[in-house]
Amino acid sequence: MSVLRFAACHHLMAMLAPLSLGLLLSSSISAAAPGMTPGPVEIQSIGPMTFAEDHVLLVGDPKAATVYAIEIEPTAETAAQPQAAYQIENVAQAIAAAAQTEESNVSLGDMAADAKSQTVVLSALVGGKVKLFRIQPDGAVSAIQTDKIPHAKKELPNPPADEMTGQGRRQRNLRLESITDLAFFDGKVLVSGASAGEAKSAVREFPFPFGENSLITNVEIFHAAHGRVEDSTIRTFVPMTIEGSPSLLAGFTCTPLVRFPIAKMRGEQKIRGTTVAELGNRNVPLDLIVYEQGDKQYLLMTNSARGVMKISTDQLGDDEGLTQPVRGGGTAGQAFEQVNDWNDIVQMDKFSDSQAVILTGKPDGVQKLSVVDLP
Repeated sequence: MSVLRFAACHHLMAMLAPLSLGLLLSSSISAAAPGMTPGPVEIQSIGPMTFAEDHVLLVGDPKAATVYAIEIEPTAETAAQPQAAYQIENVAQAIAAAAQTEESNVSLGDMAADAKSQTVVLSALVGGKVKLFRIQPDGAVSAIQTDKIPHAKKELPNPPADEMTGQGRRQRNLRLESITDLAFFDGKVLVSGASAGEAKSAVREFPFPFGENSLITNVEIFHAAHGRVEDSTIRTFVPMTIEGSPSLLAGFTCTPLVRFPIAKMRGEQKIRGTTVAELGNRNVPLDLIVYEQGDKQYLLMTNSARGVMKISTDQLGDDEGLTQPVRGGGTAGQAFEQVNDWNDIVQMDKFSDSQAVILTGKPDGVQKLSVVDLP
């Protein structure tokens, strides 16, 4: 090839290279992940959220008894600033601005962080409709358009009927408790919540992104504060490996902490967990994460009325559990300490190996988002 022809070809290739790269990037961004199909997602109710793998957000919709898997691609800004300090002084106000509405029209929902890409997503009721919002590293908020987004969905088997039951102050719609928490673990989705039938507390397991085969295991616990066996619904849980055994560690209202071996959750019969701690009455656990610090592993649990607890996992697998009543609102079991400088935490998720993202404030007041070091 002559020098002139080589130069001309080289010049043409140089001009086409950015276009080819752009088309390649555009194709990779627009292509849905395996199992995902572009289309509208209409979430009926606020529920728990968490990230699975490959930037996929799992969203629980209790009213519809449905779990959505939604592909949330990290933005260029997030990728470029992985250690940026996310901070918003008034989250509802920032969401209202992004949604072009009044702050009074906004009610905050759940929060989830993708520790790998450090993407933070919030759900909120805006004018009575559930919307999703992305938090940028500089604190900017943008709405996630869900009218044509890659997603998959799973309708839960055997949910409670969507109707009011009970009498007086105990009257409630159990459908709204069909999904109380969810997690991604070992290629599967785990969902806690209420189910139809006499045994109301259940853990569901199904493949990711979503297969038809589902396991429904009803669970019960010994609630030491009440001195009896109960089938209360799990409020928050975290899957973890305890001494080589995949386990689910769950928090319940009033506040037993209970260990369940995942291998026994085969949907064949009701199983009773091991109550490894009793952490105080008149309280609801909100969020639970597990992390390592030095050569130790800890659980961090936020609560409605008992602050934030840093719980030891020492000998967690050897614990035979509480079998006797714990009266007077006392505590027993696994050792823990109060994190006294963390106050008014309403939402928490793990942000990195050493940090958490939190929402602080009163439930009916101004709430602030920030990233903080784990205690």
